[in-house]
Amino acid sequence: MQPAVTENYKKNILANLPEGYYPLMEKFYTIQGEGYHTGKPAFFIRLAGCDVGCVWCDVKESWEASTSNLISVDNLLKAVAESKTPNVVITGGEPAAYNLTKLTDALSKKGYKVWLETSGAYPIQGTFDWICVSPKKFKAPLESVLQKANELKVVIFNESDFKWAEENARKASDVAKLFLQPEYSRFDRVIPIMIDYIKRNPQWSISLQTHKYLNIP
Repeated sequence: MQPAVTENYKKNILANLPEGYYPLMEKFYTIQGEGYHTGKPAFFIRLAGCDVGCVWCDVKESWEASTSNLISVDNLLKAVAESKTPNVVITGGEPAAYNLTKLTDALSKKGYKVWLETSGAYPIQGTFDWICVSPKKFKAPLESVLQKANELKVVIFNESDFKWAEENARKASDVAKLFLQPEYSRFDRVIPIMIDYIKRNPQWSISLQTHKYLNIP
């Protein structure tokens, strides 16, 4: 399966979004299950549209943006307010494909902490309290985005991904928190080599997708 977001996506969706609207796949209130903020309550805004195309992506339904409903910033703010959480995660898909300035400005004015989850393949537009970059080989991250990362989270699918992690860590900011995360379907295969690797390279930590064990979104 290849991403449905091609030239049509770039020309017709990115360029023609009504001001203050975004293509929404889903929104939900849950517990952050992975990375630095694991265990914290957060409202997730999952925007539709992605042309990165990870073969092991567990949310492939987020790739197509043209069939998604558009939602206004005002309606997103109302949904977040109902959750009572101080934390908002903007994810995808690939959310950085969009200019997120209006959304992040509106959330920040209301006092929310705004966290971004991105592959780093697009320049970041918007203001964030935390940026998690999860670089993918299928569409390499921009070095300018890696420099902005508070958190670098690399998915480990096979042993060659350790080299990929090291390459991106060298380009990231010195203050970025470094995480390796097992690809869920290959957990039993990769977790032993991850443990060995991190014991030899203690600048890295393990991130687990705890939400899958908790059976929450």
